[in-house]
Amino acid sequence: MSVQQFQQIRIVLVGTSHPGNIGGAARAMKNMGLSRLYLVAPKEYPSEKALWRAAGALDVLDNAVVVDSVDEAIEGCGLVVGTSARERRIPWPLLDPRECGERAWSESAEHEVAILFGREDRGLTNEELHKCNYHVHIPANPEYTSLNLATAVQVLCYELRMAYLQAERSEGGKLIDFNEWDLPPAKAEALERYYDHLQETLMELGFLSPDNPRQTMTRLRRLYNRVRLDEMELSILRGMLTATQNYIFHTNKKLANSDTDPKPE
Repeated sequence: MSVQQFQQIRIVLVGTSHPGNIGGAARAMKNMGLSRLYLVAPKEYPSEKALWRAAGALDVLDNAVVVDSVDEAIEGCGLVVGTSARERRIPWPLLDPRECGERAWSESAEHEVAILFGREDRGLTNEELHKCNYHVHIPANPEYTSLNLATAVQVLCYELRMAYLQAERSEGGKLIDFNEWDLPPAKAEALERYYDHLQETLMELGFLSPDNPRQTMTRLRRLYNRVRLDEMELSILRGMLTATQNYIFHTNKKLANSDTDPKPE
């Protein structure tokens, strides 16, 4: 157990509108020992407002990684958690802040972790949330649930800090043991490639309609995210999809050839 695990945890701000919130988030991170800040397509950055709000956390801003997409921000991560302020049409595995802190801290000993925060006005999109293994919800006062972005970052960073301190005091230095599995979980980018491959194959089979896929892929994403596929399991599934596509290709080729063969007189 080491404070170096904090370097395995990314705080990801998506589409932030107000640069002051970026500075406030950086300050909240440094208060709790985190330093890896990722910014996905911020509306205004760099900005003097961000520097002013960051106060003594300018080093966090200086080292912030600015990217164009969530996929870039979560690349290489074995655990991705997205903040969600509302119930979804299709519910997702849900953590409270304490559970999020404990799981993120424990898994950071094995692989990189990303915690995503959405836009000030509408949070993360459904598509972005579907890239997450878990959602985390901060149970604010139901009569006034509006939570400032930097404050939300502070809440979850605090829980990460508390998980670290609890782990230091616990026997063996662990809160949750993930070493019982033989292979590490598949990384975010590998899962995205699988979902693209799966959708493509299901469309070739005629199981999915390109014009009306409905919620099938969303529910399949939820299923696989809930299971937490490891690297070998994902490789096996990719192989099955490739074999299915090969079968479809050769079957269609045989049918096409049989249609063009000359008929006996």
